[in-house]
Amino acid sequence: MHLDRRFLIVVGLSLVWALLVSGVFYRVAAGSRSEATIGREKPVVVAVRPLPMGAMIEPDCVKLSSLPESRFPKGGFSKIEEVQGRPVVSPIEPDEPLVEARLGARGSGAGLAPMIPPGMRAVSVRVNDVVGVSGFVLPGMRVDVLVTGRPAGRDDTVTATVLQNVPVLSAGTTIQADPKSQPISTTVVTLLVTPAQAEAVTLANAEGKIQLVLRNATDQQVNQMGGRHLHELYAADRVVVPAPEPAKPPTERRKPAAVPVVTPVPAAAPAPAPAAVAAPAVDNSVLMIRGNQKTVETAPAKAGS
Repeated sequence: MHLDRRFLIVVGLSLVWALLVSGVFYRVAAGSRSEATIGREKPVVVAVRPLPMGAMIEPDCVKLSSLPESRFPKGGFSKIEEVQGRPVVSPIEPDEPLVEARLGARGSGAGLAPMIPPGMRAVSVRVNDVVGVSGFVLPGMRVDVLVTGRPAGRDDTVTATVLQNVPVLSAGTTIQADPKSQPISTTVVTLLVTPAQAEAVTLANAEGKIQLVLRNATDQQVNQMGGRHLHELYAADRVVVPAPEPAKPPTERRKPAAVPVVTPVPAAAPAPAPAAVAAPAVDNSVLMIRGNQKTVETAPAKAGS
C-alpha cells in the first residue's frame, strides 16, 4: 500500500514536537525537585585557618560562607559579630563551620579558663618522670590518682585510690592534645575535677605522695578499691593455710605393717684341727753278709730313743 507523503511529514513533525515538549517538562520537573531538596541557602561563619584550643576569635580568622538551610549545622552562626571575642575550647579546622559547642562564653578569657565547664574546677599536681608516667600524661587523656602515706594513729603505710577516670586539662603549659601522643617533659599536670575532688587531691598532695595511673580513654569503669597495706607485700606476714588432705572412705582400714622374718644363719663349724703326724719308726735291723749268706739282725735299741 502506498502511503501519502504529506501524511508521513505530519507524523514526523508530530513526533519531533512531542520529544521537544517532553524534554522541556523533564528539565522543569528536575529543577523543581532539586530546589525542593536543597532549599534556600543560609550564611554560616567558617574558619579561615586552623584555630587551636584556647585561641581567641578575631574578625580576620573567620569568614562568611553559604550552606543550604537543610545542611546548616546545629548551633552554627550566621554573623561574625556572634563569634567575635569568644575563645576556642575545641580545635577547629579551616572551612569548618563554627558551632556553639566549640566556643567558650564571651568574657571567659583565653587559655585554660574557658575549657572548665560550669561547676567544675581545675587543680594542678606536681609530678616527675615517675608520677607523670614518663611524660605520657597528656591533655585529653584520663588518669587515676593514687596517694601513699601513713594515716594518723597507725604504724602501717597505705596506698589508696583517691580519684578515678579524671580528665587531664593540661601538661605544663600545653593545653593542645598532640595527635602523635609525643611525651611532654613537665613538672605540673592540671586535672579537671569537681569541688569535692579538688579537696581530696589537695589533701592527698599535702599529706602523702601522689601517683598518677594512666588509663584508656574508652575505659569508663570505676572500681571499688580497698587500698593496699605495707605488711601485705611481704611474704613473711602472709598466712599460708595448707590444703586439707582428702578424706578416706570409712570402710577402709590400714593394714598392719608386715614384720620382717629374720632367718637365723647357722654359725660356721670350726675348722678341724690338723691331724698329728706320727713320727717315723726307727728301723734297727741290719743286713749282715757273711760269704754267700745274707742275714738280717736287729741291733739293740738305745735308751731314750
